[in-house]
Amino acid sequence: MSVELSFGVGALWGERTDVTGTGIGPRQFGRLQDISVTFDFTDKPLYGQSQFPVAIARGQGKITFNAKFAQILGNLYSDLFFGSSPAAGQFGVTQLEAAAVPATTPYTVTVANAATFNDDLGVVYAATGLAFQRVTTPTTAGQYSVNAATGVYTFSAADESAAVLISYTYNVSATGFKTTISNQLQGTTPTFKLTLFETYQGLGQALRLNACIASKLMLPNKIDEWAISELDGSAFADASGTIGYLSTVQ
Repeated sequence: MSVELSFGVGALWGERTDVTGTGIGPRQFGRLQDISVTFDFTDKPLYGQSQFPVAIARGQGKITFNAKFAQILGNLYSDLFFGSSPAAGQFGVTQLEAAAVPATTPYTVTVANAATFNDDLGVVYAATGLAFQRVTTPTTAGQYSVNAATGVYTFSAADESAAVLISYTYNVSATGFKTTISNQLQGTTPTFKLTLFETYQGLGQALRLNACIASKLMLPNKIDEWAISELDGSAFADASGTIGYLSTVQ
């Protein structure tokens, strides 16, 4: 008789079930780090005159899960948590792009990604790190303005020839995804089925939860550490009254 053991974190998939159409399909939780599924019931004891109960029955139950994974997955965030469809393309961030204010009027700098400029993130002096102040019309040292339609920065004559560092965001149309996080009506809840599989020496166990919702998404970043996304959720019965199934060798 074989003995079933389990080792490692396994693999996890989520597939949205409340909508159908193109772009909807299984999403694997990439680089899975940790997954726990908890089945929890309340106990309802019946007492008489004695200290201990004469009967105990299960009351309400709940199934919760917590998954941690180390791969950034825009489609998974959109489908399973926000309940929206991501758009093609992403926006990039340029941090501290080096530039020099011209020595002659009009004292303008066009950033490298001006053609797809999205938003300003500020300007600092390269030599000191001191921040500029954004104004409508720069007239003194340490002031600048920016044209969001063209990605052109304008400085005052007092900063001619100054070395500056410019930070901004811009649209990247060729790669990635962008999810618009909208203020949806209360009660809007994307649902999905969850499949967990673990294997050890050719033997495996699988858990399928037919109807799940995600209640919390964490995108933590730490210094000198990998970014580990974390998704919390709960499971409930599907339309047929089935929670799912647990498959084991024995």
